[in-house]
Amino acid sequence: MRHVYIIGTGATAVGEHWERGAASLAIEALTGALGTIPASRLGALYVASALSGTLHAQSQIGALIATAAGIPGVEAVTVEAGGASGGVALRQACMAVASGAVDLAAVVGVEKVTDVLDARREAALALATDADWEAIQGITLTALWALLMRRYMHEYGYIADDFAPFPINAHANGVANPHAMYRFAITADKVRSAPMVAEPLGLLDCSTAADGAAAVVIASEGLARELCASPVRIAGSAVATDTLALHSRPNPLWLAAAAQTTTAALRSAHLTHGDVQVFDVTDPHGITAALALESSGFVERGTAVALAREGALTPKGRLPLATGGGCKARGDTVGANGVYQIVELVAQLRGHAGAAQVDGARVALAQCMGGIGATVATHILTLD
Repeated sequence: MRHVYIIGTGATAVGEHWERGAASLAIEALTGALGTIPASRLGALYVASALSGTLHAQSQIGALIATAAGIPGVEAVTVEAGGASGGVALRQACMAVASGAVDLAAVVGVEKVTDVLDARREAALALATDADWEAIQGITLTALWALLMRRYMHEYGYIADDFAPFPINAHANGVANPHAMYRFAITADKVRSAPMVAEPLGLLDCSTAADGAAAVVIASEGLARELCASPVRIAGSAVATDTLALHSRPNPLWLAAAAQTTTAALRSAHLTHGDVQVFDVTDPHGITAALALESSGFVERGTAVALAREGALTPKGRLPLATGGGCKARGDTVGANGVYQIVELVAQLRGHAGAAQVDGARVALAQCMGGIGATVATHILTLD
């Protein structure tokens, strides 16, 4: 298998793009990622979108975006895996390039969620749960994470206030991200006094679903060296699944697919947990990030919240997390989250992350999940 490199990235600002459609957002991101490379050179296009078919009655969005990009004959694949869609699409593109099937491919993550009523959007997001045992009962993803937070607090002796460092860190980093939806800092007092959404989750520990598109262009090693001065290698890649229904798991606080993909991605990259210097995981809530870090083996079970309180998540800490603002400050673009993660981590490895830069970062981990970890994609990026 050949080495695979990222040679270009692009993204739109995350927000409420009332006046624009998914194709318009996707083309802006793709154009930025391609730079001076003609779109006609692409051998394949992978489009990640979790909700286009549900919210906008538009399937085959891959073909739609290929046509809008002026390459209607290209092999275009649409990928849907809930919030893991972007990471799964990147995995498919990596396999295509590594196998030699294509030399140059693009991955676009795009989501349009704000121009529908809240009830319809919540119903669409709930599709990432088990339809027969969870969604039909009216439970939402936020409510499920709240249940897990309550269980975590019970098992490890925390209170809701202890989770505040997660959104505080995300917002502090989001200030430096021009693509972030919420570019302002928050305090522990504000987190504590925010209205309750699903107890014990308050408003400032809940992300906002928003519109946006991000894109990456990947290439074989020879082509990458020809087209890019500072390519970033995708050194490890893995996707795994778990049960959709939370009640089917032996331990609800253990995200088995996160554990499996982290181990597999690190093994394929010939690296260890200790080599990773900057992280981006799915983090719509503090509890989500805590369970992702613990299940992935970067901290002991029950310790992620305590480490967050000690400053471990900041760009100067030992577990720099959400340096682009994460789902909380950047905005939750659902199926596009995994591609935004890659855009932001490539900036880190190239030293272009501004005030949120992690000194000397050369190895990064991106992990995105669908639902409550039912699908997880993990990638290891390195600066050779």
